[in-house]
Amino acid sequence: MKSQPSMVKITVLICLAEILGMAGFAAFPTLLPQFFSEWGISNTGAGWITGIYFAGYVVAVIILTSLTDRVAPRDIYLASTVISGLAIIGFAVFAEGFWTAMIFRTLAGVGLAGTYMPGLKMLSDFLHGPKKSRAIAFYTSSFGIGSSLSIVATGYLTDLSDWRTAFALLCLGSVAAFVLTVCLVPRIKSSELGSHIPSTHVLDLRPVLRCRQAMAFVLGYTIHNFELFAFRAWTVAFLIYAASIDTLTSLPLSIVAMAAIINLFGVPASILGNEFALKVGRHRWIFVIMVLSAVVAALTGLSVNWSLWWVIGFMCLYAITITADSSALTSGVVDAAPPGYLGATMAVHSSIGFTGSFLGPVVFGAVLDFSGEGLSPTSWTTAFIAIGAICMIGPLLMRMVDKPAAK
Repeated sequence: MKSQPSMVKITVLICLAEILGMAGFAAFPTLLPQFFSEWGISNTGAGWITGIYFAGYVVAVIILTSLTDRVAPRDIYLASTVISGLAIIGFAVFAEGFWTAMIFRTLAGVGLAGTYMPGLKMLSDFLHGPKKSRAIAFYTSSFGIGSSLSIVATGYLTDLSDWRTAFALLCLGSVAAFVLTVCLVPRIKSSELGSHIPSTHVLDLRPVLRCRQAMAFVLGYTIHNFELFAFRAWTVAFLIYAASIDTLTSLPLSIVAMAAIINLFGVPASILGNEFALKVGRHRWIFVIMVLSAVVAALTGLSVNWSLWWVIGFMCLYAITITADSSALTSGVVDAAPPGYLGATMAVHSSIGFTGSFLGPVVFGAVLDFSGEGLSPTSWTTAFIAIGAICMIGPLLMRMVDKPAAK
């Protein structure tokens, strides 16, 4: 086998590819107020278009990530960047309303399914030793950077032209990720690293499902994603509503720019959260963070009646608490994976975990519609409290599935 790049270099390269490939990730949620006006969709409909992205992800990830135990993860990654690019172009050209948007958002979710966790598997094949958890933390945190840059790029390009042109140009991110990976990331298979190759069928996930420690992290990740993507999907719309109430406060930046900045608070929170989790114990850290996040969710919803700066402050704090357990959950499931089943474990982690990503935006939108269609402060407060209440289920599920041994 050819000499491989250093752990630092390969981590930077794969994280950069992830960030570039996510250029179109937040395009629809960022322009949600515009689609309300242009397409006349309801809050529930908007939640479905946002959430179906993750439904596509869930359906595809179980196969694509499981295959990485048997074939080179880079091959799956490259094919999926092509799918992502085609989905963005297709949305730009053909999306005309609810159903056509659903089709191309689903396809985009399939593209993410073949890049996010297979990208982590591609990175993991180069990692070894105690620094592995830290590299995984940087990779998972890069998701937040990619989503923030997607918000900024979408807003900037739409201001210069129109939303269709903006979507088309965002496809260049997938092109850049493809080129970078082809040119700079070596192609290796797990077998070349001396890894155990599973003897079971590619979709036989029983060894993973029987691993109680891994499944505890999977269930915690599901609740984490429910909360995280509900928050991200509705950030811009919530800021716009809060700004419409507090007409006395003017912001130095646009709403879209503020949303991107808020989202970025989660990046250091994820990295530092992993470090704290290693010191105090992953289960203990995740429990504390999820409970704290539920409280902050309620405060964020209540802040809609206060100054816009209070709203922004609590949203920044919420972005921190939501993501502070992200890397701990993912690095935990990687460490708990049965031998030879890392790809399959990641597949289960993502397929079940991103079910929460699909449901979060949908539930948030549905609560808005049932509590006043998002036209009153009470409606938004109710939606945030509902999300926080569901967040509290996470620690309970983890303790039920795998009670950590006393130290």
